[in-house]
This record gives sequence, C-alpha cells and structure tokens, in this order.
Amino acid sequence: MSRVWDIPVHDSTRVRDVRVAAEEAGAHARLDAHRTAVAALAATELATNLLKHAGGGRVLINLVELPPADDGARGPSVQLFALDHGPGIPDIGAAMRDGYTTVDTSLGAGLGTCLRMSSAFDLHSAHGRGTVVTARIDGRSTDSRAGGASRTRAGGINVPLGRAEHSGDAWSWARSGPRTTLMLADGLGHGVKAAEASATAVDELRRTAHLPPAELLRHLHTALRRTRGAAVAVAQLDEDAGELRFAGVGNIGARLHDGGSWQPLVSHPGIVGAHFPAGVPLRRVPWHPDSLLVLHSDGLPSRWTPPDDARLLTHDPAVVAAVILRDASSPARPVRDDTSVAVLAPRPPDPHP
Repeated sequence: MSRVWDIPVHDSTRVRDVRVAAEEAGAHARLDAHRTAVAALAATELATNLLKHAGGGRVLINLVELPPADDGARGPSVQLFALDHGPGIPDIGAAMRDGYTTVDTSLGAGLGTCLRMSSAFDLHSAHGRGTVVTARIDGRSTDSRAGGASRTRAGGINVPLGRAEHSGDAWSWARSGPRTTLMLADGLGHGVKAAEASATAVDELRRTAHLPPAELLRHLHTALRRTRGAAVAVAQLDEDAGELRFAGVGNIGARLHDGGSWQPLVSHPGIVGAHFPAGVPLRRVPWHPDSLLVLHSDGLPSRWTPPDDARLLTHDPAVVAAVILRDASSPARPVRDDTSVAVLAPRPPDPHP
C-alpha cells in the first residue's frame, strides 16, 4: 500500500508543507539522503512556481515502482506533479534553462535544474489553460529507461478522495518478453481496506504478467478473495504482433486513441475477488505508432473530454494522465471518489541514438 500526498498550494505557508511531504515520500521510497534532498528541492521549486506564475495550484506526490531496469536495479520512485489552471508558460525554452528564475523568493533552481536533477522530467503548458509538470526522482540521477529496448512506456497519477493518506485505486505495469501489461484496480469503497485490495492486485500482477489478460484476471480474482475486492482492467500490448488485448471486470473506463479518433473499450460487470463473471470478453485491437491508451477509475467523470492537443499525446504518459485528470476536475467540479488515470503509449524515437 503506497502513501499519496495531495497538497493545495494557494499561499506561501504551503510551500513548506510540500517540502515536508517530499521528504516523507523520499523516506517511504527508501531514497538516500541526497536523492531525498533532490526530491525536496524540486518539490519546493514547483510549489513556488505555482504561487508566482499560476496564482496557485496543487502538488501531488505519488510513489511509483517501475519494471526492473536492464541491470535489475529498480525500486520505488517519488513522482512529483504540479498542476494549475494558470496562464501557461509563455517561453518554455527560457523557463527550462538551468538556473533560470524570475523571482527573488525562488531558490534559484528553476525548471532547468529540476530537469537536470530528476530521473525523468516533462511538462506541458497551454496558453490560458495551465501547466502540468512532473518530475520523477529515483535512486539514480538519470532515467535508466526501464525495460531497455522496449518500444512502450507507461505512466499515471493517483489522487485520494479528500486528501486521504491512502487511495483505494492503484495502477501498475509490467513487462514479460515483448508484452507490456498495464493494470488499473479500484478497491471497493475508500480508505485502507480499499487500498489493501488494489495493492494486492499490484503485487499479483508482478507475478503473473506473463499470462494473457483473461487468465491474469482469474488469478487476480483468487488473490483478491481475502480482500473486499476491486474493479480491475488489464491491457496487454504485444509489441511483436502490434496488437493490444483488453479485458476488464467492473467499472474501469478505457479509451483508445488511434488514427486521430477515440474509441471506448468496455469492461464486463462484476467484482474481482467477489463476483467474477463466468466469461470475460477479450477485445483485440491493432496498435500503431500513434496509438495511446487511457485507463481510469470511476472517480473521473464518465463524460470526460479526451485531449485534442496533438502535442500533448507525445509527452510523458504521466503528464498526459495528469492533464486528463486536471481538465476533468476543478475547484468548482471536484472529484467525488479516489481517482486514478494510467496511460500506455509508444516511446518516441530517441533523438540521440
């Protein structure tokens, strides 16, 4: 079960709260003192930027565990998100220069320094619509490109209802040969018991990612019988075959972007761990270089609007997930449940092979 930190940032007193939360997250992720300090510095800078340039926003901190790297070294990471509905960044190139700052109260680190210190960093900004920044802090300073030569990447965001410590939602992904499996689980109800159910699903995925989706769901059903159960969706991409296979039980939403349009992928009614259906339909769809898959729990409004910014779909999947969540909610339209969004996307060509 992973902790989640959700800190609204609307005055200077919350900057300290963000720093303390990042230090707590570093301890939970078992980062060493230096990498924990990096997480705290990046989080502080992101919070300061929200106040100075966006009129406020929120910082979310998730703990994520990536598939093992080629050298087998991988552990929990601290994933920082800064979300706002501000004016956007007018000159992203200038803002990303190392040490660039426009205010005396800044630490002088700037987004460029956050980029340099983070294991992975990305941002998306749109004029008049706001900015989303994400920084991942691993136990190492550079992205080891988990999974080596895989042509696929995944990312997500998880937000607890009412800023609780634990979310009943969880997402994870795993690799087995040419197959990449993305899973999203929504434990029944809220709080610790719901989080235990979704965490059990994550643990089981790590042991059964080699199985096809329907069989994997049956294994999850057995594992979740000792919990209160969950809605679960599994999407498995076979990179060699160029095919995505999808199966879900319960109210997990899924939409596939392909060829410029969005199509829904429908889960079957039921509860994994409690009321498992006799048969789970399997959906097979082609996967192309411009495909993108979004899974989400029912905390996201059912009629959320898919992003229409083609540039956004090329960003880190964690950024795509955060923009979808931000745009589907607002202070006037808050989420009414634990909410998670997970995204599966092709890895763009390496500009420096």
